[in-house]
Amino acid sequence: MTMLQFNCFLKVSLLHAQRTPTISHITQEQIRDIGGQVDLDCSVHYAKDYPVVWVKYDRLKTTESVPVSSNAFLIIRDSRFSLRYDDATATYTLSIKDIQETDAGWYQCQVIISIINKITAEVELQVRRPPIISDNSTRSIVASEGESAQMECYAGGFPVPKITWRRENNAILPTGGSIYRGNMIKIPSIHKEDRGTYYCVAENGVGKGARRNINLEVAFAPVITVPKPRLGQALQYDMDLECHVEAYPPPALSWLKDEVQLSNNQHYRISHFATADEFIDTTLRVITIEKRQYGIFTCKAQNRLGTAEGKVELFETIIPVCPPACGQTRYTDGAASIAPSFATLTTMLALYAAMVFMRSEGNVTTF
Repeated sequence: MTMLQFNCFLKVSLLHAQRTPTISHITQEQIRDIGGQVDLDCSVHYAKDYPVVWVKYDRLKTTESVPVSSNAFLIIRDSRFSLRYDDATATYTLSIKDIQETDAGWYQCQVIISIINKITAEVELQVRRPPIISDNSTRSIVASEGESAQMECYAGGFPVPKITWRRENNAILPTGGSIYRGNMIKIPSIHKEDRGTYYCVAENGVGKGARRNINLEVAFAPVITVPKPRLGQALQYDMDLECHVEAYPPPALSWLKDEVQLSNNQHYRISHFATADEFIDTTLRVITIEKRQYGIFTCKAQNRLGTAEGKVELFETIIPVCPPACGQTRYTDGAASIAPSFATLTTMLALYAAMVFMRSEGNVTTF
């Protein structure tokens, strides 16, 4: 090859190298709100003889790439998208208005050189989205007292939401304090006082945030409280014996006297009232008390975690105790009779006081 031929070859090669398309500018990452608008610029050199394409693509390759435009023309039919070409700067501008959550992702500017060769540059469009708590978050949980437990909360959205935990009425959390930050709250050893409603709150500054109520149920053995361990009542009157029961799951309840289980009949009436999921009041009414019914009564509660008992002593008094004696209807041998009125009870009390006084003075009087 002569020197002249070499110089000509070199000039052609340099000219060819200078005309190889390049992307000189691509818009940097963009962050927009839903409903907003964005311009994505791609400036190229020496690309008049090549297709310039905008493509929305998935970096993880879980979905197919979607061509949006080719040179100065849109490919997709969506009125929210438009394309401008500035010949002076060789810039292709892809505009998106009324941005939707599905518009988020990567947009790639491509200069197609051949079937197997292309020049690319890309820009990410992030769309601010309010938090949405994920389905894999805890909805409710049941644990036995003494066991460990954990509740999890995850949320989608952009920016990435922050998770905080609270309890109903700002009660103290098992972790201490009234607020806990993190996706997971762990309770190493659960107590019945930990039961209740927990709030998982996801916030990222977009919208009002999201909240999920998580109900924590704690299974525990019954605990019995006896408000009045000793109660007095006169013969032939009724008296109510009470026990307050705290347990979960709900326990089986029974009343016993002298180790014999009692049931509803003409002598006893048993009733249970649930005041909350874990609280039950049980009442035994002793009807028209007889001598043999005085003594110790036992209320018993049992569930799969244990048993508890409470004792109530019923003893005899001379004067009827109100309530339940005052103004009640008594049933004896199937016939109804009206219990003494307040005036009658007052007279009886005065006579009793006079008898005690006369005995103290040494006088014996028979009524």
